[in-house]
Amino acid sequence: MKIVYLIADGMGGWPLDALGGKTTMELAQTPQMDDLAANGIVGVAQTVPQGMQPGSDVANMALLGFDPSVYHTGRGPIEAAAQGLELAPDDLVWRLNLVSVSKLTIDGIMRDYSSGHIATEVSRPIVENLQKKLGNETYTFCPGIQYRHLLIQKDGANSDEAALHINPPHDITDKSIKYDLRAFSRCPDLWDLVFEAKDLLHDRTFNTSKANSIWPWGQGSPLNLPNFEETFGLKGAVISAVDLIKGLGHASGMSVIDVEGANGLLDTNYQGKVDAALKFLEENDFVFVHLEGPDECGHGGNAADKIEAITRFDAKIVAPLREALKNEEIAWIVTCDHFTPIAERTHTTDPVPFLLNGPGCPSSKVDAFSEDTACSSGLVLNDGYTLLSYALKQFGLK
Repeated sequence: MKIVYLIADGMGGWPLDALGGKTTMELAQTPQMDDLAANGIVGVAQTVPQGMQPGSDVANMALLGFDPSVYHTGRGPIEAAAQGLELAPDDLVWRLNLVSVSKLTIDGIMRDYSSGHIATEVSRPIVENLQKKLGNETYTFCPGIQYRHLLIQKDGANSDEAALHINPPHDITDKSIKYDLRAFSRCPDLWDLVFEAKDLLHDRTFNTSKANSIWPWGQGSPLNLPNFEETFGLKGAVISAVDLIKGLGHASGMSVIDVEGANGLLDTNYQGKVDAALKFLEENDFVFVHLEGPDECGHGGNAADKIEAITRFDAKIVAPLREALKNEEIAWIVTCDHFTPIAERTHTTDPVPFLLNGPGCPSSKVDAFSEDTACSSGLVLNDGYTLLSYALKQFGLK
């Protein structure tokens, strides 16, 4: 038996009056997920432990079977693992966004957490130049992809900076940055770095993109996860456009498959992800396929685009995988990591809907896969990191 684990990032949401009291998940065309749900188990899982921030880092760590309250150190360290960076135990790793703010003052507003979804070929030279101009014995700028980069603070794990709470920029779109600037101001070296970077980014000979500030956040010490194969007895891979999923894969000893053209947006390379999953499953047990699109549309506050993203997930990921594997013994897990409601434009801690379809799974007979049908089943996993173990037990694999 092989296991296909499909994640539509941020797919869950809340009913909207403008949509007739429906959610975007309910309005999306999802015949494949509906069929899997009707002939399998549905329920909800609390992927974000109480007291933790509802980020994709926390939630996807839980979906892979690792308790975030035990293993999570920060967003930055996960993405550093994706890049294979060599870190000292006392290093502090920051996620670094290139952002657009109205102005970098206490009455400034976060305009765009992604600087217009800046392309990697544009952002990478910017970060490389920041390193040349501002990098020093304490701070190292590490280029990543699109707006997602890293800042390494040498020997920072025990510094005042380690305890700072900086809002994820996608949590404060069109909101004040006052709280965060006050936090930065408590650490003079970091404060100086942020403002020196702002001055460089305003130099149009240095930068012609929408990015006008750096935003360090999600800091933590290096990540250490148990080995996935040793823990679950499955040889697995992760497939995603985003570094945090790749980082979780690298840190747990899974295969990490890069797909050309996978970009985390509506126009991602769906077929490339499908082909990569099928190829891996020819000789292996488990594949975790992650699609970022619904989450990005949720952050954008665009209901029509989010409906389209969920519809494409069903039609371009779930459907071709089911067709290609119809003669194989396959167990399916389909879910999202967290909600990204249109009204909030950021993540929430709501328990997420999931479906299990495979050996040992009785028919739920629900008429669709949605937040409501999953919740009405009465099956609740209060510790979301147990979802994978629960599924393996249902499938007779544990």
